[in-house]
Amino acid sequence: MGRVGPVAAGESSGSVVRRILLGSQLRRLRDSRGITREAAGYSIRASESKISRMELGRVSFKARDVEDLLTLYGVTDEAERDSLLGLAREANVAGWWHSYGDVLPGWFQTYIGLEGAASLIRIYEVQFIHGLLQTEAYAHAVVSRGMSGAPAAEIDRRVALRLERQKVLVSERAPSFHAVLDEAALRRPYGEREVMRAQLRHLIEMSEHPNITLQVMPFSFGGHAGESGSFTMLRFPESDLSDIVYLEQLTSALYLDKAEEVAQYERAMARLHYDSPGPEESRDLLRGLLQLS
Repeated sequence: MGRVGPVAAGESSGSVVRRILLGSQLRRLRDSRGITREAAGYSIRASESKISRMELGRVSFKARDVEDLLTLYGVTDEAERDSLLGLAREANVAGWWHSYGDVLPGWFQTYIGLEGAASLIRIYEVQFIHGLLQTEAYAHAVVSRGMSGAPAAEIDRRVALRLERQKVLVSERAPSFHAVLDEAALRRPYGEREVMRAQLRHLIEMSEHPNITLQVMPFSFGGHAGESGSFTMLRFPESDLSDIVYLEQLTSALYLDKAEEVAQYERAMARLHYDSPGPEESRDLLRGLLQLS
């Protein structure tokens, strides 16, 4: 499948996954027929790059384009055609974050969709508390510092978006969430003293949810497997979709799904889980930090 790129605004969590799945199936069909991207693009009055974007799940799908491609690829079975066309329709459903388009970077939209569709989310965070675990006051402090000089209304909108994302952890189909937080993220102050105290209490509370596992990597351990910085790993219930590693940068993000790259992060995550104190001991560390704050 290669590297997953940004997709357009206005999609549901499931639609992002369906778009990627449909793209990968169209690519397999094209490869099996030995048809070039250029030839496929010509058949739908589009460019080779348009076919590439479709196969990577970066753009929406028009039913007519999918129908023409299926015909070109020799897919004549009505059940198979209907299934893939249904996938195309589902891939274009608007999502809840469409209304936040004014403050939502295009490169982050893919992540929100994937995060909402994942069955397992694993993260390592070193700079600050992960967005899904932030209190409103802490989130406000983080956004305000990161967007110095931004209008108050824009900061409030970004915080509201973050709080809306957090609903995934308590939804009916909540994913398993396994977080490893570096002690640096817990000690770096954002906001006033009471903001940090409330954030630590919130972490303790969230760590007791049955679908959430929280571990703290303490300073005392020394060097560890998270030396490359923060990262997120997403796994999905769809067997056709590989695990994805999400790496956020200042103005963009990378979505990795090549087997060899994912395997490296898998090993790093497994090592972080193994080397960090367990959930109960990590809660004790949080309580200790709360007493010191």
